[in-house]
Amino acid sequence: MSSAKPRLTLSMVVRNEQGRYLRHALERHRHYISDAVIIDDGSTDGTPELCLEMLQGIEVKLIRNQASRFSNEIELRRQQWEETVAVKPDWILNLDADEWFEDAFDGQVESLISRDGVYLYSFRLYDFWTMSAYRDDAYWQAHHYYRPFLLRYEPGYQYTWRETSQHCGRFPENIYGLHNEISGLRLKHLGWARAEDRVSKHRRYMELDPDGMNGSLAQYHSILDPEPRLVEWED
Repeated sequence: MSSAKPRLTLSMVVRNEQGRYLRHALERHRHYISDAVIIDDGSTDGTPELCLEMLQGIEVKLIRNQASRFSNEIELRRQQWEETVAVKPDWILNLDADEWFEDAFDGQVESLISRDGVYLYSFRLYDFWTMSAYRDDAYWQAHHYYRPFLLRYEPGYQYTWRETSQHCGRFPENIYGLHNEISGLRLKHLGWARAEDRVSKHRRYMELDPDGMNGSLAQYHSILDPEPRLVEWED
């Protein structure tokens, strides 16, 4: 095991997050990251300034898109990837502005990224429908599976992407060709926790993918379910 502490780079896409969860997310992340690469995807509020404020004292590479690229997500995620690897990170922590790990992550992340021979960690993500409960039913089962969020960058590896306009993935699709492990640490996703956000996201999915070509129409419609099955979070 190397004695040098690996460099952990936060990689994030943000857009109009000033009044949502970004402040809390960055307040948590700043305790364990070395630097950050943030793509501001056409914000019209103070999101870019909030990023710099919350990460003061930490090196931040902030790229500002004048117009949003989210309608063609693969273009946006490629941009995020290229700008992130350009800073030559050791490890990339790829999170959205409404996500953060449970408290135990802070004390364990250094051990994870200091292990030799591991290039990728996957975690379970919980979709919160309130600030204290996550959704668990036929359409919302993300927390039953492990997804990649923490990647050791390997410059010599030939990364390839899933070429779809929506749901292309945050990382290149072939990262599981690298030696990888799963972690029991849990990731909270608060993006569905407010009713107004659910209505907005449902509208956006129906505009961008009305025929369900890149996702599930049934799941899109379930966003507005008036009586979803919720489970209280336990630390």
